Amino acid sequence: MTEVTTGTKTGPRMDAAPRLPVDRLLDDPGTRIIVCCGAGGVGKTTTAAALGVRAAERGRKVVVLTIDPARRLAQSMGIDSLDNTPRRVKGVDGVDGGELHAMMLDMKRTFDEIVEGHADAERAEAILANPFYQSLSAGFAGTQEYMAMEKLGQLRARDDWDLIVVDTPPSRSALDFLDAPKRLGSFLDGKFIRVLMAPAKVGGRAGMKFLNVGMSLMTGTLSKLMGASLLKDVQTFVAAMDTMFGGFRTRADATFRLLQAPGTAFLVVAAPEPDALREAAYFVERLAAENMPLAGLVLNRVHGSGADQLSAERALAAAENLEEGGIVDQEPGNAGLRDSAAEADAADAGARDGGAAADAHADADAGADADAGADADADPDADVDEITAGLLRLHAERMQVIAREQRTRDRFTSLHPEVAVAEVAALPGDVHDLAGLRAIGERLAAGVPAGA
Repeated sequence: MTEVTTGTKTGPRMDAAPRLPVDRLLDDPGTRIIVCCGAGGVGKTTTAAALGVRAAERGRKVVVLTIDPARRLAQSMGIDSLDNTPRRVKGVDGVDGGELHAMMLDMKRTFDEIVEGHADAERAEAILANPFYQSLSAGFAGTQEYMAMEKLGQLRARDDWDLIVVDTPPSRSALDFLDAPKRLGSFLDGKFIRVLMAPAKVGGRAGMKFLNVGMSLMTGTLSKLMGASLLKDVQTFVAAMDTMFGGFRTRADATFRLLQAPGTAFLVVAAPEPDALREAAYFVERLAAENMPLAGLVLNRVHGSGADQLSAERALAAAENLEEGGIVDQEPGNAGLRDSAAEADAADAGARDGGAAADAHADADAGADADAGADADADPDADVDEITAGLLRLHAERMQVIAREQRTRDRFTSLHPEVAVAEVAALPGDVHDLAGLRAIGERLAAGVPAGA
């Protein structure tokens, strides 16, 4: 253990987690897929885009697949709009032919492509026009996650890129995309589908007679719940899709195995907050249970300070001293002189956090000026003291935030000391262009926050 000043107290800090070698990961030709996962709002999209830019500028042919509905990726990359087709990102020219493409998942279009690619023209037209299919492809639970995995499999099969970076869906559980293929398989293999498939398998009027006679109770209940029209749409859809169900399961299983392969690397993205790191710990454990290759943790928006030698307590004490006029016990007649020690603390803190502390010497004519009716608000020393006290309080708040983040990181590290970590310093504003993505990439490669 080492001693570290945390901002509210100095205490023992756990041995630092291993550092995540981001550039080594990006440069390794064996790394073919990087999956960024994590809770919502922790910066997955920005991380995925920054990794894509950095990898391309280091010589890789990269495609970034995002499923983020906010479309921030398109804005950051200077593309008017992203769609289901990878598009070249201008302004990213890497060494040795490196280039960057980006795309946004259109889950309905991806579903349509599957139908069009695995059914004859007549059957595909019937499926695409089916009302139940249109509802299923646009919003059925798990469809987005399944289609994300389907699109990943398609991109990998084309072999046009040597690195695919995936920004996972913004669902409540960021690992839903791992479960989606299994859920869809269970749905397709379930009793409900088998019942609806029965008339198609028997065929024609005999099939409908079989359904009406043998399954009258079931269909009667379904008709009440779904409506006769919807039930007919579902039956038509199932009959048309029957020959494709096996293909769905086969591709889902193949993509799942692809995620377990050595060429895939998972990055768990989190913020240094308790809820986000609790989710991150769950993701780490779940990936281990599924035998998914975890590369490490990206900790976004970490705060630091170049003046961390000044603790929060000292900064607050100096601020209070300035705000109270620095009154101390002195010899009779000299009450009102400033406490030189507090003044030194204030000056030091002000200089470290960008402020300027006043020269607070006693004015021999102060009493006379006051008697003459001078306006106290015009006293430049008082104005500077007020500004300096405010800066000291801001510094104290920053040190308290740093201390809280450090405790949170230490708790995660104690649970998962084997997980490599890259810390990314918080930026003063949102990332909205390639320059911002490059700045994030540099911080990812450095692995530690500025001022830490």
